[in-house]
Amino acid sequence: MVEEQRRRVENKMTNMIEDIDKAYLRRMQGDMHRCAARCCDNETYSMQKVHNCVENCSAPLNKAQNYVQGELERVQTRLQRCVMECNDSIRDQMSPNPTQDEVNKFSDSFEKCATKCVDVYCDLLPSLEKTMKKMLAGSKFEQ
Repeated sequence: MVEEQRRRVENKMTNMIEDIDKAYLRRMQGDMHRCAARCCDNETYSMQKVHNCVENCSAPLNKAQNYVQGELERVQTRLQRCVMECNDSIRDQMSPNPTQDEVNKFSDSFEKCATKCVDVYCDLLPSLEKTMKKMLAGSKFEQ
């Protein structure tokens, strides 16, 4: 059951990241490479000026990738906290020497709680994706 929930989260995240990559990050990456090529093609630039120009070309993509990474880490931390709360709640209920029946009951309770965490997490992802796309479409990440 836990493995199934992990795969569910992984699939949802992978699909969202792929969608954001195709919709925004790849275009930005292409723009960055075209910009950097123009920097390198300019024979009047000094070596330092070419280096600075290339760095400036990569800044929007770096900012966008850092933004996406930060948002993903934030929601993953939220999921981890929820699962930790489930774990803590179960531990608080267990006696020092639980019987096998109690262990089975608590394992089932933990799985149900963790599944709720995953449900909430998966329900958050479409909203998060929409927000990230809105941010990425804005001028904040343009050159």
